[in-house]
Amino acid sequence: MDAAALVTGASSGIGRATALRLERAGWSVFAGVRDPAVGDALLGVTGGRGTLEPVLLDVTDQESIAATRTRIAERVGAQGLRGLVNNAGIGVGGVLEFVRLEDLRQVLEVNVTGQVVVTQAMLPLLRSGTGRIVFTSSDNGRWAPPYMGPYAASKFALEAVGDALRLELRRSKIPVSIIEPGSIKTSIWDKGLDEVDELDLPQESESLYGDVPTILRNALEQGKRNAIPAERVADAIHHALTARRPKTRYRVGRDARAMIVLRAILPDRAFDSVVSRAMRRLEKR
Repeated sequence: MDAAALVTGASSGIGRATALRLERAGWSVFAGVRDPAVGDALLGVTGGRGTLEPVLLDVTDQESIAATRTRIAERVGAQGLRGLVNNAGIGVGGVLEFVRLEDLRQVLEVNVTGQVVVTQAMLPLLRSGTGRIVFTSSDNGRWAPPYMGPYAASKFALEAVGDALRLELRRSKIPVSIIEPGSIKTSIWDKGLDEVDELDLPQESESLYGDVPTILRNALEQGKRNAIPAERVADAIHHALTARRPKTRYRVGRDARAMIVLRAILPDRAFDSVVSRAMRRLEKR
């Protein structure tokens, strides 16, 4: 078998682009999906070359993770895994004062806990395969926009997980890289716009916070216009898995690089003023 990798969240967007990028590069790819029909469609895109195998994987379900680990172990044998791409994730926005706690728990369960549980399950296979680990974070893992606190919190936590794991796995010689994309062409924009329409905010929200639905809608539409192809992120992930000296972090997209640099060089209050002005412009569009 060729060098093998597991890509979680391969149904669409970055995960799908990454699974196909690795498959074209000659990897054996286990593409984690939750819907068998999506897996069949993904297989159809490969042209039946036989080096991509969809696996049913829900990162919030330990039985699903265990079954996936067993399946991969059977297929790779002593060769083990060369790559784990922790990509599965969801977006949750809203005003923190009013966010539903079940939504907050869900985004942390998927975007943080799920990544840790999958990594725990796959580490023995990664040690066998002298493998590497990649986490798909976001530029919002380095700066937290207003009204996207739940999502940003999950990505900040994922950055901490990646940093700690990189140090902990030095003895095992398993490199860990964190990908920090900005605006990427995926279905997240349309999903986000649908969720804005379903925001359940109390009457006093506008007097306290402004027209949050309009701000979020305009921000999402702007992000969608400026988005770059998911294949750009897939290229960065491929580099992280194959380069002799992979980077610890990959910033993908001009907007990601700009915001991360601004956050690093500006004092908190100066950065807050920049973001607040941008929010006011979005509200007035």
